[in-house]
This record gives sequence, structure tokens and C-alpha cells, in this order.
Amino acid sequence: MENKKVLLEAKHLVKEFPIGGTKKNPLTVHAVSDVNLEIYEGETLALVGESGCGKSTLGRTLIRLLEPTSGEVFFEGEEITSMTAREFAQRRRQMQIIFQDPYASLNPRMSVKEIIAEPLTTYGMKDKGELENRIKDLMKKVGIPEEFYNRYPHQFSGGQRQRIGIARAIALNPRLIICDEPVSALDVSIQSQVLNLLKDLQQEYSLTYLFISHDLSVVKFIADRVCVMFLGSICEIGSTEALYEQPLHPYTRFLLNAIPKADPRLRTEEKELLSGEIPSPVNPPSGCRFHTRCPYAREICSREAPGCKQVGQRQVFCHFPLEK
Repeated sequence: MENKKVLLEAKHLVKEFPIGGTKKNPLTVHAVSDVNLEIYEGETLALVGESGCGKSTLGRTLIRLLEPTSGEVFFEGEEITSMTAREFAQRRRQMQIIFQDPYASLNPRMSVKEIIAEPLTTYGMKDKGELENRIKDLMKKVGIPEEFYNRYPHQFSGGQRQRIGIARAIALNPRLIICDEPVSALDVSIQSQVLNLLKDLQQEYSLTYLFISHDLSVVKFIADRVCVMFLGSICEIGSTEALYEQPLHPYTRFLLNAIPKADPRLRTEEKELLSGEIPSPVNPPSGCRFHTRCPYAREICSREAPGCKQVGQRQVFCHFPLEK
């Protein structure tokens, strides 16, 4: 990936949410802590980790749906975090998001044509004929029959609603789409159809995806590279193939061990699985965030946060990466 062009880069990105407490002792959720990340043009980078590890918060902070507490984000080399709302408005159309829940992300009072037209009219498409043709073209691209033009969200199935959400996301020909668990609310049979649709659209429109998921079998199918997160920090980043073949961070190994095996003969193998509670993001442990659950932790792990180690093409944030 060396010669690939970086589309979006985060430097020392932090996102915290104050949740009360007292003046002397305010309570803060440390959702994203000092994240450095590069997303290359045209790739699918998957962001994985347990529920509550900060994946969605990171995705939304990268495109300024949430404002970062500190740190910088560069889009095509331009720093976007300090832009005013007016300056950022023109960049906004380059970054879109597909939400997790197709039931909640579509306005029930708007018809399909109004939902898909909204981004187009916001960015200046006024001609009625042109608008109608564009909406019908987008519906066709995502596999919604154009005779459903005037229907409302409640008249569609979950998979169809997610397709409408995808049509809305690609309407402005964006460069980057954050896919926030786009198939986790759908039946397994529908998931593969939507994933194939996302792959086809990526080729057609040369899109870049940040694909947020906790389903590692979905990630293996769709992602070029994988970034593993635990409690707001990055554990490991590498190509999908290498990471599944040989995890270097203990947490990555535990995640992969937890994938259910289809072959009953493989199920008897003894697998190490994670035990213990996830620490609270309000009061994360010192040093390496994973050390309280890590069977390989040593004294330094509780004292010092691990720096980034480059192992071949991979980055791993661990004092003692697992051996090849």
C-alpha cells in the first residue's frame, strides 16, 4: 500500500464526552484516545472491536459529525478539523455515512424520492426533470424498482431500506463513505446481497470505505485492511489476509478465536477465549488499555502505553507482540 494515495488521515485524534460528576471530580467517557490512522484512496478499511470500543464514535469524528476534543483530520491533505462550518460545507459532500439501523435512519414522513432528493437539492440541483432522472437512476443502481418512487419507508423491508440509505449516501458522488455496521441489523441472507452491492458500487464510483463492524466473517469478505480497536485505542493495523493468518496483538488473536467455526470437527480444538470484564471507558486502566484482560501482560504493560511497532507491513501497539 506504500504508493497508494492517502485520502484521509487522523493525527492524535481524541474524542471525550463529559457525563457529569462534580467540579472537582468531573466524569468523562474517553471514547477515542490518541488515534493515528490513514485511509488510502479506493480501499476498504475495516474497523473492528467489541461493542462500546469507540468504533462508531471514531467514524463520526473523522467526518465531523462529531467534533473532536483534540487532534487533527486531513482530507486530501487539507486540515478539516479547524475549518468553519461554511468552509467545511463544500467538503461535506465528499464524505457520507450509511447508518447501522435502516429503521431509524430514514424519515418515516418522507417518501423514497424525497429521501434521495434531499442531498441533491441541498447542493443545488433544482431542475425537476433532472432531479427525477437522477433519483430513478440511483434507485436502479441499488436495486429498488422505480415504480416504488412515491412509497414510504414503512412499506419496505429492512434490506430495501438499507438500499435506500445507500442510494442517499452515493447521491453526491462522494469520495469516502463511512459504513457504520451497515448489515448488522439485516438477516444473514440479505447481508451478502448488500455487501455485494457495496462492492459493486465501490468499483463503479471508485469509492473509499471505512467499514465499521464487529462481525469478523463479514470483514474478511469485504476489507482490504483491518484496524482493531480496544477501548478507544488502536491495537493493530494490517492487511486482512496477514492479520487473519497471524495476529500479532493478543486482543486480535482473542477476537479471531471467538469466530464460530462451521466445521464441527474443528470445534473440539481448545481455544483461548477472553475472560474478565471490559474496563470502563470512564476510568480506563493506565498503560496498555488491554493489560487487565491480557494473559501475557507484564509489569511494564500496566505502567506504559505501548508505542507503535512496525512489523513488516503491519503496525502493532503492544510491548510484546505475538511471535510469528
